[in-house]
Parts: sequence; C-alpha cells; structure tokens
Amino acid sequence: MMRILNTNKNSANKNIFSFFICCLLCSIMNVSAQNNNNSPSYAVQMANSEMTRNPQAYTIDWRTEPRWDYTHGLVLMSFAKLYQHQPKQRYFNYIKEYVDALVMEDGSIKTYVMSKYNLDMLNAGKLLFFMFDETKDRKYRLALDTLYAQFKLQPRTIDGGFWHKKRYTSQMWLDGLYMAAPFYAEYIRRFGTVDQYDDVIKQFELIEQHTYRSDTSLPVHGWDESKQQRWADKKTGQSPNHWSRSIGWYAMAMVDVLDQLPNDQPKKAWLSQRFNTLIDNMLKLRSDSGVWYQVTDKGELRGNYLESSGSAMLSYAIARAVNQGYLSDSYQVIAKNTFNAVVSNFIKREKDNTLSIQQVCEVAGLGANPYRDGSFAYYISENVRANDPKAVGPFILASLEMEK
Repeated sequence: MMRILNTNKNSANKNIFSFFICCLLCSIMNVSAQNNNNSPSYAVQMANSEMTRNPQAYTIDWRTEPRWDYTHGLVLMSFAKLYQHQPKQRYFNYIKEYVDALVMEDGSIKTYVMSKYNLDMLNAGKLLFFMFDETKDRKYRLALDTLYAQFKLQPRTIDGGFWHKKRYTSQMWLDGLYMAAPFYAEYIRRFGTVDQYDDVIKQFELIEQHTYRSDTSLPVHGWDESKQQRWADKKTGQSPNHWSRSIGWYAMAMVDVLDQLPNDQPKKAWLSQRFNTLIDNMLKLRSDSGVWYQVTDKGELRGNYLESSGSAMLSYAIARAVNQGYLSDSYQVIAKNTFNAVVSNFIKREKDNTLSIQQVCEVAGLGANPYRDGSFAYYISENVRANDPKAVGPFILASLEMEK
C-alpha cells in the first residue's frame, strides 16, 4: 500500500509497524472528534470557514463577479450534501444566492456559452438537481435541459469520446469524466431511458482503453486521438505523466456515476471492478505519510510535493465507495487512514479559528498558450496555494462520508 524506501528488512518492518500504529491512533482521535456532539465535524468547520473567507459564494476561486463554473459547482455540491446532512438555512441560502444570480426564469444561464463545448461547464449543473428538488421551481428544470442539450452536439473522437473542449481538438482528459459523466448519468436516471446509460459508460471505456500505461497500470492525464499535440506520445497519443488530481477527478467520477446507475445496468459491475483496480494501484503509490504526490509515481524526484486536492479527492472516493459497497469492508481502515493523513498533512487552524487546507496545485492542463507540455517540470512549476476550491470541496465531501 505504500513505498518503503529503506531496503533493510527489519527497518522496513519497523517502519510499516510504526506507520500503522500512527494511523490507528490518528483514526481514533480524529474520527472520535468528528463524532463528538460537542465538537463540529470537519465538514462543518471547513464549510463555515469557507463562508467566512467568501461571504458570497460567487467569490469562490477568487472571482470578482458571478460566473457559471466547475469550481463553484464542486464546492457548492459539498454544501448541498452538508445541507442534506444538517439542514441549516444558511447553507441552502449560500447555494441559492449563487445559482439565482446566474439562472434565468427561461432556463438560460449567464456566462455559459454552449458553443465552446467545454465539459467543465456541466459540473455545476448538479446544483440544479438539488435546487429543483428543494424548491420545484421550473427555471431549474429548464436550466437542466439547457445544459443537457450540450451532449447532443459535443464534438467527439472517432470512437465516441467527448472532446474536453472544442478548442482541445480530439482530446480526452481525465478531468472531463468528472465534469460531465455524473451530471449526464443523473439526468438520464431522472428524465431519460436506460439505453442512454451506454453513452455514459462509453466515456469510461475509452479512458480505460486509451490512457492507461502498462508500467504503472494507471491512467495519464490526457489522450490525443490525433497524436498531433507536442505533449502526445506519437504511438499512443498519451500525455507523459500521471497527475494525482486528474486521477482524483477520475476516481470521483467513477464512484459518483456508480451512484446513479441502476443495479441491473449491465456495465455497473465492470465499472465497479475498474474502480477497485484504480484504487489498489493508487494505494501502491501513497507516500509514507499516507497521501499522494503532485506527480503520482515520481515522489523521489526533487521538487515533487505532497498535494492536497488529489489526496482529498481520493479520500472522498475511497470513503464513499466503502459506504456504498463498491469497495469491501476491508477498505474501511484504509478510508479512515487516508482521511486522517489528509488532515494531518494539509489542514491548518488559522488564528481566527478557521480551517485552511494547504498545498493545493492551483491549476494544471495540457496544451494552450503558454504551452503546457505535461512534463514533470511543468507539473511542479504550477502555483501552489491554500484554500483552492478544488481541495475545499472534496475535503468537505470526504469528511461527510467519514461521519457515516
């Protein structure tokens, strides 16, 4: 489950024993703290801290005006889950204020431009399911149709995979599976027909077919069907490295889509098995501290660092999968240890008593201008900051799963 760099057998055994004793103690202390009625859970503490940092939700991700965006969708979906767990009006109002600033009565969405065919813009659509369930306001139902219409025209690879964006010609990224597939599957579950799930599953089948490297048995960040991008391998079309956050996006996509699939869907067992394999292979590359490096399989290289968003995403995916039965009960200890490792490595209490999550890669991608070549040097060069929404949201989601 982790790499032991010391080659001495006795020393390695002591390291393993010490690691698991520490994890067990952390598990007891941290989980019991969350279950103590006198102590707010990490989910509540982080959500309240985020509201202190951003009294209006549109300012999440350092925005200065309302914008329909995947980062807001990620954080506010964690608030929606928290509201369902603890129905306090301020959490609902925080979501509603953001959504209502952008969703019009006719179902149109300000700042959303379908012609860009950007999968990122579909992620916030999951907020519309929540808002429609809570209010029955027709505008949210119409807005769901507005976003769903993008799937009919989304550019695709020859074998049917969604391009990540129109300007990223012929490319599938792991990120895109999280941005689009859970929304797609939930829309189908609510309003569609069972045969439509095949197109959702196809997206995972193509990622499994085209992005996995044989030496690591893990998916790379992106795949270029045309093999024309400078970052793309000329034989496989694969980008050159494993980025832990992209694998985190993919793991969350898998478990969230499994939640939407009916049990008799023919490929549900296949997707669950592939999720299990992904997690097992990622556990082999955890650092000795229990979390993951920015560049997943190169922890020994200078400049690589432990990164919180990918680690929090994997923590959520593992915990959710245990709770839903996609992973066996034997993974329960792993879920606890992983979450506690996220807390011990990345969570900081500030002087004003808010919680912060540290060491978040601000952004990473492939191509564009200036050109992002997918190299190790590129991934470790991107800015690192605290309280980026791409870590805040998954941390709240992971905490909620740990409370179950």
